[in-house]
Amino acid sequence: MTGKIFSPLEMIERLVSFDTTSAKSNLELIAFVEDYLDSHGIRHHRFANSEGNKSNLLCSVGPDVKGGIVLSGHSDVVPVTDQAWDSDPFTAVAKDGLLYGRGTADMKSFLAIALAMVPTFKESKLTKPIHIALSYDEEVGCLGVGSMIEGLKDVIPTPSIVLVGEPTSMQVVNAHKGVFGFHTTIDGQAAHSSLPHLGASANLAAGRLVNLIADLAEEKRQSASADCPFEPPYTTFNVGQINGGTALNIVPRHCEFVWEFRLLPGDDAQAIIARYEAAVAEEVLPYLRATFPAAQITTRSICTVPPLEPEENGAAEALACHLTGANATNVVAYGTEGGMFQAAGLSTVVCGPGSIEQAHKPNEFIALSQVEACETFMRKLAAWLSHPST
Repeated sequence: MTGKIFSPLEMIERLVSFDTTSAKSNLELIAFVEDYLDSHGIRHHRFANSEGNKSNLLCSVGPDVKGGIVLSGHSDVVPVTDQAWDSDPFTAVAKDGLLYGRGTADMKSFLAIALAMVPTFKESKLTKPIHIALSYDEEVGCLGVGSMIEGLKDVIPTPSIVLVGEPTSMQVVNAHKGVFGFHTTIDGQAAHSSLPHLGASANLAAGRLVNLIADLAEEKRQSASADCPFEPPYTTFNVGQINGGTALNIVPRHCEFVWEFRLLPGDDAQAIIARYEAAVAEEVLPYLRATFPAAQITTRSICTVPPLEPEENGAAEALACHLTGANATNVVAYGTEGGMFQAAGLSTVVCGPGSIEQAHKPNEFIALSQVEACETFMRKLAAWLSHPST
């Protein structure tokens, strides 16, 4: 069977054409990639979710030995709802040196280029394998990749390096913040607003906790280190949504809100969580229960994305700098799946084509020069794995 051939641009066009918004299934894209890999005789393995409507995919090119390189990226994209696009977001359009389409920057181009290079990888005399990893649900808290990271040891020999291809303009990123997200629900007691002492206001309780979050944010801002390379140079907090109450003249029985903090590498996530839990148990819940003993406050985690930390003499950093010619590394404030690979003991950096400034926007694009730079990067990787001492 003759293997199917796609140029990097053709493969980007194909991947963009699949609407893999996180709320939808990515299985059509996964099936397309599997069919392409099958045409080249490339081994691959799915890691499906419990509902069976989404899946990670891991494929391997080269010898079945330890020490391979993982090229990792997510297949899902953010919604285009309420965005004013000048063209169909799921049809890649090239114009004036730019390629427009949802996911071109974040981050289907990296995956497409890696997949388009499969014939080149296959023809190279690789001494170590190249693994291409496609995940799901990255855009909603890195919820999908965990099963693939956990299952790597069962389907491939242990790799040595992970290169996460999020858009960094092909700069080498060796650190990023973590993301810890939560959903807090407060149940108090309704009453007529003229008799608030007979109720327990869920909204006022929420306000106290939101004030605590604001205080934590200010503490981190005030204690920022002048030589911290991050922008902003401290752990940040955000309350993204608040929903509570039914009418002006009713003491609200129910309120819920979602909040997050973006953790600097080296900062203590558990200390932050402990401060919040202590305020709930020692201050806010007693305030509610003073008038309604059955009041409840519950908080659940909705995402845990560990930070990516600089590695002393890191193998991934050294390789990425060698392939790009970079003499320095960078840090970014956003989170990636890189921290999760690193937490599993794999040397990891982030390096991919396109700019994060174009991500999640209408008329998202990648410069064609970035596609070319990434293709060159992939060719150098294949050559290095064929002659790793050079």
